[in-house]
Amino acid sequence: QVQLAESGGGSVQAGGSLRLSCAVSRSPYSNNYMGWFRQAPGKEREGVAAMSPSGTGPIYTDSVKGRFTISQAKNTVYLQMNNLEPEDTAMYYCAARPLAWGASRATPLTQQFYNYWGQGTQVTVSS
Repeated sequence: QVQLAESGGGSVQAGGSLRLSCAVSRSPYSNNYMGWFRQAPGKEREGVAAMSPSGTGPIYTDSVKGRFTISQAKNTVYLQMNNLEPEDTAMYYCAARPLAWGASRATPLTQQFYNYWGQGTQVTVSS
């Protein structure tokens, strides 16, 4: 059973930065698609960033392009968030889909693409 554990959330002022981490453990799979999602109160969970197991071609939702960067080192996936805005306030989740599970009709910025989820870490940005 793949386990994901997020950390690094907190409270910052607008214009500040945070780096979220997602530790992947107990995974029998050596290669995973990884994604970051967020959910603000009263809103649906939305995909923020995703990357393939090879690390090529990361994709981002339009509202974070140029400000957020997804990366991976060994068994940890990061989301570097710069120039944060109050609209970025949300619970942030990481998600994984093993490459070994094959193709999906869903796209990497949708919840349906992923099989495993972390518990989330809260990010609050004040103006």
